[in-house]
Amino acid sequence: MTSVAPFLIFYVAAALVAVTRGWMRGAIMIALPIVGAYNLYTFPEATGITFALFDYQLEFMRVDRLSTLFGYLFHLAAFLGVVYSLHVKDTTQHVAGLLYAGSALGAVFAGDLITLFLFWEMLAISSVFLILARKTARAGRAAMRYLLVQVLSGVILLAGALVRIHETGSIAFDFIGLEGLSGWLIFTAIGIKCCFPMLHNWLTDAYPEATPTGTVFLSAFTTKVAVYALARAFPGTELLIYIGATMAMFPIFFAVIENDLRRVLAYSLINQVGFMVVGIGIGTTLALNGAISHAFNDVVFKGLLFMCMGAVLHMTGKMNGSELGGLYKSMPITTGLCIVGAASISAFPLFSGFVSKSMVMSAAIAEGYPIVWLALLFASAGVFHHAGIKIPFFAFFAHDSGIRTKEPPWNMLLAMGIAAVICIFNGSYPWVLYSILPWEVTYDPYTAAHVLTQTQLLFFSALAFTILKLTQIYPPELPGVNIDAEWLYRKVMPGFVRTFLATFGPLDKSIRNAAVGSVKGIIGSISRTHGPGGIMARTWHTGDMAMWVLILLAAYLIFYYL
Repeated sequence: MTSVAPFLIFYVAAALVAVTRGWMRGAIMIALPIVGAYNLYTFPEATGITFALFDYQLEFMRVDRLSTLFGYLFHLAAFLGVVYSLHVKDTTQHVAGLLYAGSALGAVFAGDLITLFLFWEMLAISSVFLILARKTARAGRAAMRYLLVQVLSGVILLAGALVRIHETGSIAFDFIGLEGLSGWLIFTAIGIKCCFPMLHNWLTDAYPEATPTGTVFLSAFTTKVAVYALARAFPGTELLIYIGATMAMFPIFFAVIENDLRRVLAYSLINQVGFMVVGIGIGTTLALNGAISHAFNDVVFKGLLFMCMGAVLHMTGKMNGSELGGLYKSMPITTGLCIVGAASISAFPLFSGFVSKSMVMSAAIAEGYPIVWLALLFASAGVFHHAGIKIPFFAFFAHDSGIRTKEPPWNMLLAMGIAAVICIFNGSYPWVLYSILPWEVTYDPYTAAHVLTQTQLLFFSALAFTILKLTQIYPPELPGVNIDAEWLYRKVMPGFVRTFLATFGPLDKSIRNAAVGSVKGIIGSISRTHGPGGIMARTWHTGDMAMWVLILLAAYLIFYYL
């Protein structure tokens, strides 16, 4: 079998899915990630596919252990997403999902900044249709805001790439660091997709508005591409340690008071990415392996939780915690699978989060960051509180909402079941995952101290939740709109612009009118002399006019190049 770039397989399959229906479409979609994973397996390490463009070599396929791990991860995520969405008959969602997954693969295998930019933008364009497919007014507005931010990230990335070419003459996508303007521009572009603090609201705004199946795809790719890009270009950048610690902590407070359970998971997604960013910032072998393994596990257990909430939304049409409860009676299988996802994200022993999150925390304390370690410890307790307890409690237990439904379609249950098995397997046999990490792993998660510490943390967190509920101090689940950082640029900035225009508008108008009047006067004077009915046209011969055009053109070219 001749190996091809993985994104091409997904793009071709998307075209086939667009023109097929029924069982044939389903067969193509299921076979796609399996064939794609085998195609990736046939690629020998340290090989690539290049394409000449002017004086540069675009590298569409750069294969090493880091890109290969993310490649397999994205094939797994695509498989789970495809199985989960088999019951959907919407061609737009299927095609967009495959293009989105293919673009993510293109980005992680990109060996140069120009290729990365192309797939960076394709990620934005393809994924926005998963939000628009919800076909509600809220989804439409959220999709436009999402697209605006994602395209802005791409524009900043392109600017950074062009500046880097000017600075170094190279377009290679390797270690970049924060030296020079290009490094800061690329860092900012990646930071937007990675949901750095104050740049994160595109995720919490858009993901909960996507379709039940679309959110599963969205949760797997965009932020993980950004994590990969940080690991490739900025490992060991100390600033990332403090950015990541902030990301791990602040979403907890919003998640606790949020009523929409998919939005709770969106905040939780930022929280988990924070652990990965800390690991990349520390930059040691243990920290980087921890960040990357946690990215792998997060795609699975966060995908499982989003699938469970998508199943609830699909069967009940509701997503607010204040409107749900008691669903364990009619959706017992989904309840059990959700609890597996909750245990995994909470880092219970024998579940996947336990064997990866602890690597980052161990690296933080080993490298002399005790305050960061405490912040991550607080974040670990917080994620158990809002994702490990709140999600299954308010969806399936709490008060009885009176909703009686049934389990979701078999394909949704199958996808959730596969994800749950992977969560338990990775937690129980972490050495399989450790064996495919980019660097050798000597870490053992199952020490007595680690197991005891984590178990105590989780039980005390559960005790705190119980006490807060019994004493009625815990914030009640109420419909509402929580004000986040986006208030600054969605409300304050437009108000500032309106105030500025009201203050300086008259002056601006008078200046513009004066400038326009001057330009019109100059144009009129030129037209009277050189226009079709002007003096020059009536008195000059054709050859003289041609000479005059040549002189003006030469003057323009000299001015342009100088």
